[in-house]
Parts: sequence; C-alpha cells; structure tokens
Amino acid sequence: MSLTDILSPSDIAAALRDCQAPDSFSPKKFFQISGMSKKSSSQLKEIFRLLDNDQSGFIEEDELKYFLQRFECGARVLTTSETKTFLAAADHDGDGKIGAEEFQEMVQS
Repeated sequence: MSLTDILSPSDIAAALRDCQAPDSFSPKKFFQISGMSKKSSSQLKEIFRLLDNDQSGFIEEDELKYFLQRFECGARVLTTSETKTFLAAADHDGDGKIGAEEFQEMVQS
C-alpha cells in the first residue's frame, strides 16, 4: 500500500506546493490540504505506518525531517525549525518521538 492509495495524488501535490519555501510548512495546513484531516482513524493508522520509515512504531525527529519526501521523493527536507516545531506540537508525552495515537490526535484536532 502507498500513500496515494489513501490520499488523492492531486491533493498531495497541492499540499506540497503550499510549503515549497523553507520554513513555510504548517502541519495543520498540510493535513487539511492533503485531505488527511478528513480520513478515518484506521486510514490515519495506515498513513502513520507508511510514514514510520523504520517501522519502530514511532516517527522520530530524524524521520520527521524527511516527512515531505515520504509523499514525493523530490520534495524538500523540513528545516530544523520546522522539524522541532512539528515534533513539539505532536509529542504530547515528551518522549522525543511521535506515536500513532499522538499523530492521529494532531491530524484530527
């Protein structure tokens, strides 16, 4: 399964276009434009699994900086500031990584 099995390729492209410039990435806006915020809990769990590159059950900071590239290989890497802001917004338990439930809460809130 791939992300385009769950999300529309045109919505993904629009979301990536919206944050092409460095330091322009907003997780909330990306989730809305890509259509992620409208997906069911089970679909978000599948999206999380696809984004968890090392299949550890968490998205760690080093994986998070490549978040946009998981949607399109030619997309840019998130800046250090964007990565830290994204992590801080989703990491509710303060363990330095994003779990599936934390990801789902962030996308749906």
